[in-house]
Amino acid sequence: MATERKWFIRNIAEVPWRQFPDHFGGALSKPLVMPETAGSRHIDYRISMYQPMAYVKVHRHRVQEQVYHVIEGEGLMHIDGEDHVVRKHDFVFLPPGVDHAITNTGLVDLVFLVVTSPVADDTA
Repeated sequence: MATERKWFIRNIAEVPWRQFPDHFGGALSKPLVMPETAGSRHIDYRISMYQPMAYVKVHRHRVQEQVYHVIEGEGLMHIDGEDHVVRKHDFVFLPPGVDHAITNTGLVDLVFLVVTSPVADDTA
């Protein structure tokens, strides 16, 4: 896809599902707006769909902030050593330096949006 910085309107069906590193068991994401798909410099915006039992391993970001917004389903969000149930309409803000992971512990697909800024974890 183009990395030129230009406005666009795109349908979500045009973007293929990907399984990013350290995501397991059917933890899929569509990279809607990120440097390699849109030339964005400040925003990484994805929709993710995790099948039951799918997860991302516990990790932290050095400088990145994230927002998770659950659209469908439910699961567990692991934050700083504690598990929290997340379900439709819940949103989570994660500042840098917080250990976190998300797992679909529900009965149906867990669908959520993720916004990350900045796009790389090595810049302030």
